[in-house]
Amino acid sequence: MKINYRDLGLKVGLEIHIQLDTGRKLFCHCPPIIKNEPPDFRIIRRLRPTLSELGQVDPAAMWEFRKRRTYIYEGYHDCTCLVEIDEEPPHEPDPRSIEVALMISKKFSAKIFDELYVMRKIVVDGSNVSGFQRTVLIAHDGFVKFFQYKVPIWTIALEEDAARKIEEKEDYVVYRLDRLGIPLIEIVTGPLEYEPNQVMEIAYYIGHTVKLTGMAKRGIGTVRQDINISIIKGAKTEIKGIPELSLIPKVIEYEVERQLNLLKICEELNNRGVKENDLIPDYHDVTDVFQNTKSGIIKNILKSGGKIIAIKTPKFEGLLGYEVQPGRRFGTEIADYVRAWTSLKGILHSDELPGYGITSDEVSKVKSKLNVNSFILLAGIDEEELKEAVKVIIERLRQAIKGVPEETRAVNPDGTTKFMRPRPGAARMYPETDLRPIRITFELVQEIEKKLPPSIEELVSKYVSYGISKELAEQIIRAHNLELIDRLIESFKDKVSPTIIASTMISTLKSIQREGYNTDVLEEKHFIEIFNMLSEGKITKEAIPEILKKLCQEIKKNVKDIVKELNLEKVSYDEVKRIVAEIIQEVGIKEKRRIIGLVMKRYRGKVAVEDIEKALHELER
Repeated sequence: MKINYRDLGLKVGLEIHIQLDTGRKLFCHCPPIIKNEPPDFRIIRRLRPTLSELGQVDPAAMWEFRKRRTYIYEGYHDCTCLVEIDEEPPHEPDPRSIEVALMISKKFSAKIFDELYVMRKIVVDGSNVSGFQRTVLIAHDGFVKFFQYKVPIWTIALEEDAARKIEEKEDYVVYRLDRLGIPLIEIVTGPLEYEPNQVMEIAYYIGHTVKLTGMAKRGIGTVRQDINISIIKGAKTEIKGIPELSLIPKVIEYEVERQLNLLKICEELNNRGVKENDLIPDYHDVTDVFQNTKSGIIKNILKSGGKIIAIKTPKFEGLLGYEVQPGRRFGTEIADYVRAWTSLKGILHSDELPGYGITSDEVSKVKSKLNVNSFILLAGIDEEELKEAVKVIIERLRQAIKGVPEETRAVNPDGTTKFMRPRPGAARMYPETDLRPIRITFELVQEIEKKLPPSIEELVSKYVSYGISKELAEQIIRAHNLELIDRLIESFKDKVSPTIIASTMISTLKSIQREGYNTDVLEEKHFIEIFNMLSEGKITKEAIPEILKKLCQEIKKNVKDIVKELNLEKVSYDEVKRIVAEIIQEVGIKEKRRIIGLVMKRYRGKVAVEDIEKALHELER
C-alpha cells in the first residue's frame, strides 16, 4: 500500500550498536575474537530476576524468567576468563574503548558526563551469564547534521556485547561466550520524522562516523540496529536485531502497515460492540469432535494423550484471518504470543478452517458446541500449559479492542516482525558496585579533540576538490572499502585521475561481481600494481576490467603477467594515429563515433579513447 508517512505522524528512533576493535574486551583483558572450533568447556546456569534499586521487577525480565529455561554456556581458554562466567569481579574498563566513545560524543556534539558510572542493566534472556549487561553512559543531548538530515542524539553509551546464541530448544538455550564482553558502542537517536529510506541513510552515516575512527570491527554481526517505531494512535514498538541496513525501510514500512491494520481491527471490533467482558479466560474441551479426524496435527496430539480445546471469540468473524503484514494475519500475531509464553506450537482459528485436514463438518460441530461462529483451537498435552495459553490469548484479544499494544518484536528475514516480549520498563538499571567512577578531565577531552576523524561532509568535500563529482564522492563514502579507496586516491592522485580510481573501485568492481566474479580475493597490492602501470602508460583504463576478471580467476599471478598473457599492453600514440588513418579511409572522416567504436572493438583494452580523439583531431586538420 502507498503510505503517507508524514500524515501518519511516523516517528522512528534508531539504536545503533557497533563492536569496537581495541585489542581487548571491555571489562577484562581477553582478546575480542570470535571462534568457530569446538569449545573448551561448558557450564550450566538458571537465571532469576532481581529487584531494582527502586524495589521493582522489570516486566521483560519477569517474562523471560517465566520460561524457566536452562542456559548452557560454551567457552574457550584463550578468549574467555572468570569475568565472563561471573566468577570474578570486572576489571577496570578498557581505556581505548572509553576514548573512542568520547571521540564519537564530540563528533555528535553530545554533552559528556563529568564522571562515568558503570551500570548493570537487567537482562534475563540468558545472553549474559550474570543476568545483567554492564553499560556506561558516556554522553547525552547531542546533535549531528548529515547533509540535509538533522539528527538529535539522545545518548551515547559503551557496553559489553552479549553472548551469541548457538542453539535454542523449548527448555534450554546454548550460548557461546567468545563474543560476551566485546566493547560495543551504542548510539541512540531522538525521534526522526523522515521517510524509511532516509532513516536507512541516517543509520549508515551514524555507523560510518564510528568506522572513521579506525576502531570499529568489520564483518557480519559487528553492527546491529534496533529501531523504535510509532504512528498517531498506534504504539511505540521496539524492533530488535535488524542485521542489514538495507532491511530498515522494509521493516518500517511493514510495521506501519501492521499498526494501521491493527487499528482497523480495533475500529471494527468497537463497531461490532465487542467489550473486554465478552472475552473470558474460559475454554471448552472439544476432543470428542476430532476422534476420527484426518488432520495430522490433531491426530499426533491425540495419540500422545493430549486434548483439543476451543476458546470462544465472539464477533471476531473475519478478523482472525485479517492480514496485518504480508503473509501474516491477526491470527499469526496471537499464535506468536502462544509460542512465546508456552511450548505450544501455535493455534488454529475459525477463519482458516476448514483446512489443515479439519473438515467443514468438524468446524460446524465446534461452532454448535460453543454457540458462536468464531473460535480458536488449541491442541496440547500439558493441562497447565493449555490454561496458560488461554490466558495469553484472551489478554491479546482484549488488547485488540484497545488498539496497538506496546511490544518488543524480532525481525524476520523478509522484514516482517513477530512478537518477542513485552517492552522493558524503567526499573532495569542499577549501579555496578565493583567498579569506581571514571573522572573525565578537561585535559582528556582536549586530547580527544586532537584525534577526531573527519566528518562525512568533510570527506565528500575533499574528494570533490580532487575533481570527483559529488555523486561519486557520496558513493565512495558509502563504499564498504572506503579506507582502501581513500589510500589509493591519496597515493595516486597526482599520477592517475581520482575519478578513474573511484570508478574502478566502485562501478567496475560491482559490474564484474554481477558477471559472477569473486572480487573478495583481490588485495590492495593488485590495485597498486594496476594503477602504477596505468600511471606509467603501460595499460589503458579500458583494460582494467579484463585484468581484474583474470585476477579473480588466477589470483596468484601478478598484474604484469596477466597484461602480457591477455595482450593488453597499451598501443603507442603513433600506432593509434596510423590505425585511425586506415579506418578513416574506410568510412570517411565525418563518421567520428563509428571510427572510435571500430578502433575500440578491434583493439579492445589496448587503445585509450583520448588517443583516438586526439588522432582524429590531428587528422581532421
